[in-house]
Amino acid sequence: MFTSFSTALSALSAHSTAVDVVANNLANLNTIGFKANALTFYDQVSAAFGSGDTQIGFGVRRPVTSRQFTQGAVQSTNSALDAAIQGDGFLIVRTPAGGLLYTRAGSLSVDRDGNLLTGKGQQVQGWSEKNGTLTSNGPIGPIVVPVGTIRPPKASTSFSFDMNLNAAATAGPPPDTFNTSIQVFDTLGSPIVATVNLVKSATPNAWDYSISIPDSVVASPVTPVTGTLTFGAGGILVTPAVTDPPPALAVTGLLNGAQSMNLAWNLYNGAAPRITQFTASSAVAANAQDGNPAAQLTQVRLADGGRIVATYSNGQPQVVGQLAMASIRNPESLLAVGDNSFELSARSALPAIGEPNTGSRGGILGSALESSTVDIAREFTNLIVFQRGYQANTRVVTTTDEISQETINLKR
Repeated sequence: MFTSFSTALSALSAHSTAVDVVANNLANLNTIGFKANALTFYDQVSAAFGSGDTQIGFGVRRPVTSRQFTQGAVQSTNSALDAAIQGDGFLIVRTPAGGLLYTRAGSLSVDRDGNLLTGKGQQVQGWSEKNGTLTSNGPIGPIVVPVGTIRPPKASTSFSFDMNLNAAATAGPPPDTFNTSIQVFDTLGSPIVATVNLVKSATPNAWDYSISIPDSVVASPVTPVTGTLTFGAGGILVTPAVTDPPPALAVTGLLNGAQSMNLAWNLYNGAAPRITQFTASSAVAANAQDGNPAAQLTQVRLADGGRIVATYSNGQPQVVGQLAMASIRNPESLLAVGDNSFELSARSALPAIGEPNTGSRGGILGSALESSTVDIAREFTNLIVFQRGYQANTRVVTTTDEISQETINLKR
């Protein structure tokens, strides 16, 4: 009979622990990336009496908790560096002490030195751009973005026009003409206007061209590059052919001290001509060149797939970093260490590290966060059940005490 005291006390302890777990779940109802704990109760060994037909248990063990790594709801945010994991996997962070932890809380920021950090100051791990190249083939390390830097200029080497020349134009006199220009950049990032002059030739289906730059930007005038564009009967460019080298203007003696340039006019997009001759107004539909001026960094944001994209004042984006993700086969074995982070335990499988959406790793969504997986309705239901269990076992204690008093009174 008196074993019922210890049996009931074990139940009181177990249900008290269960209420603690529910309280912790509810406390983290709004914690980003939090994974709710589930409880499992186990009975204690039973004692057999007589021939073994009678077995009396000794109560319940302290419940075992396990993290439920289910997908939390993804909520859009207004922060450019927030990251939400969709699917399996964890972000990898390094603590100030140098240890590696794993988290699904993607509220990130950049410090004054350009280090990508979590809200608690842990360094986010991945790959950073080096010398203009970003590769994920090497080991992971802290992600550093180029905060406050100036992107150096890139000299133009080629330009192009997607345009039509009017097949109804005449050779005159005076001949019909069409002029167009584009802004290119030298090695110092200074703009230069390159102009293409087109004159209808007396030869059928042909236009004479001339490529030039202003004399005001060079010490001595640069001789224009000239030639002829010839079209077939269907209005398709025939000469220069796709296999011929494109017309190129050599620019030397720039007054600002920039290096010499060689500007090639790309007449083809792969094998397709960029210039046609149809009976329609001569007009440019699109133009392009491959140079850039010097530019200031204006924004850093996290794009889908975990790419860190820097946007510069010239409007050009550049991928400067890539988040790494770790896939762990048995995430329920991880140990929670606070700050929304986990560490490996002795039972944890080794993490497989790579880019998002590769292997068994999930994806990363930019400007979003993963919500807590705590279900308030389920937790309140559990709270009521555990409260009733606790109350029921207190009744066992009081009943056993009353029976004990009755037994003692038998002597009187």
